[in-house]
Amino acid sequence: MIDAKQIFGNIDIYLFDQILKDRFSPNSKILDVGCGGGRNLVYFLQNGFDVYAIDENPEAIRNVVNLANYYAPNLSAENFQVSKSEQMQFKDNYFDTVICSAVLHFAESEKQFNEMFDEMWRVLKKDGIFFARLASTIGIEDKIRQIKGRRYLIPDGSERFLVDEKMLISLTEKVGGTFIEPIKTTNVQNLRCMTTWVLQKN
Repeated sequence: MIDAKQIFGNIDIYLFDQILKDRFSPNSKILDVGCGGGRNLVYFLQNGFDVYAIDENPEAIRNVVNLANYYAPNLSAENFQVSKSEQMQFKDNYFDTVICSAVLHFAESEKQFNEMFDEMWRVLKKDGIFFARLASTIGIEDKIRQIKGRRYLIPDGSERFLVDEKMLISLTEKVGGTFIEPIKTTNVQNLRCMTTWVLQKN
């Protein structure tokens, strides 16, 4: 029996869907923004991708370095950096893929959200893929309470920056991106809604 967890780790199921659709080319440069412990990187580390990752938490980066040392010891430890997503040190147009899973909804304001997104878009190459999962208002509009701007208290008791379909479409048009997947939203028992936003840079 194939051990899927050994091959893919605890990968986001919607990122796994993109792998099944053959979106990512081996040997390409992939950046995980807000990588946490590296749950979305196991497959890429094992399959010859040039993996990079950032996180504000130094412990998270130490964990990812250890993961990389195990699966891909040829990668430089400098690929993994303690950094804010809105202040990355990478060159323009450097990555073939930027992954941002469950990070953008921690933005404190629309200004910070835009700075985070703009920075990820900056480092993405032409024809590159941007993959994001983030909390949204979609499907729970009558169950959330606005705190300030796009910051809301949601039914699971947490406070999040929430996007909606109109905002995602507007941002995509602003940067001239192309949807390679329709906007998809998962409603988690009316406690929160998570939206998948997948674009190609033109």
